[in-house]
Amino acid sequence: MESAPFDTDLLEKLTETSGVPGYEDRVRELAVEELEESVDRVRTDAMGNVVGTLEGDSEYSVAVAAHMDEIGFMVRNVRGEDEGFGFVELDALGGWDARVLKAQRVTIHTEEGDIPGVIGSPPPHTLDEEEREKKAEVEDVDVDVGLPYEEATDRISPGDLVTMEQTTERVGETITGKALDDRVCLFAMLEAARQLTEPDVTIHFCATVQEEVGLRGANALGVDVDPDLAIALDVTVANDLPEFDDGEYVTELGEGTAIKLKDSSVITNPKVHRRMQAVADEREIDFQLEILPAGGTDTAGFQNTAGAKPVGAISIPTRYLHTVTETAHVDDIAATIDLLHAFLESEDGHHEYTL
Repeated sequence: MESAPFDTDLLEKLTETSGVPGYEDRVRELAVEELEESVDRVRTDAMGNVVGTLEGDSEYSVAVAAHMDEIGFMVRNVRGEDEGFGFVELDALGGWDARVLKAQRVTIHTEEGDIPGVIGSPPPHTLDEEEREKKAEVEDVDVDVGLPYEEATDRISPGDLVTMEQTTERVGETITGKALDDRVCLFAMLEAARQLTEPDVTIHFCATVQEEVGLRGANALGVDVDPDLAIALDVTVANDLPEFDDGEYVTELGEGTAIKLKDSSVITNPKVHRRMQAVADEREIDFQLEILPAGGTDTAGFQNTAGAKPVGAISIPTRYLHTVTETAHVDDIAATIDLLHAFLESEDGHHEYTL
């Protein structure tokens, strides 16, 4: 098997590190550490966004954004009986399909340290017909921590954070794991920052927070950074699976990076996405066009808060979004890094994006 054309160790570290919306501390430390090696200065704000600035030769500035947060949970209650075991009830942080939660391992992050747990699933032959047909809801999920109720309540409190426990693995030509949304794009941004040395324009590399609960970090950052051009990086749907028709694919794994035309939150600037296509053609970078019928990204956060700004977006096609087996093709990841680097390297502040 050929090795991936990039640093998989860093990607694994980013995806396996916890960081739910509003509590991105651990992955933020990694982002700061990596950016400090590539840019002129790094700062954080009151929400936890990270901005690494690489100074250019002009006042024109570009913001590049990838969000750090992953979908997860917050503990809302620990229930049980005095002589029995304790079970943890959850409140969702981000969009979960409760069907995928059964029989999964989780980690509960407490002030005293991490506690492992499992979301169990009763044996099917013990369920009656009504129980088998019941719709799965996050509110009905219980985490079994294997502790007596009294000890569980001593160690676990409402407000503690919960993330899925999953490693990141190479599977054939793909990489699979949790939190590729959006750590794989954070990784692509960090790699592009590493490759850029003397840009013509100032570039703000932004690792944003709370995207999964409403683009909140980007909305705030769009005001603070106030760029002349904003480019967001996020994963996008790849339904290139046997049960879907071609028209439902959105993107396909292995066909290149995706240049976004629209999603439900934004219509990208035509002049921006056309220049992206021109750069990709010139550098012989494989790409596909993305028309995403549902779902929003940080692209809209910058457009909505900083006035009439030109925006564009580059996406990494990913299967099984918002599960613990999100899957992306190594060549598409590499193409995303190449396109972002080439686009930023060739941005001189004189391209006309006004419509």
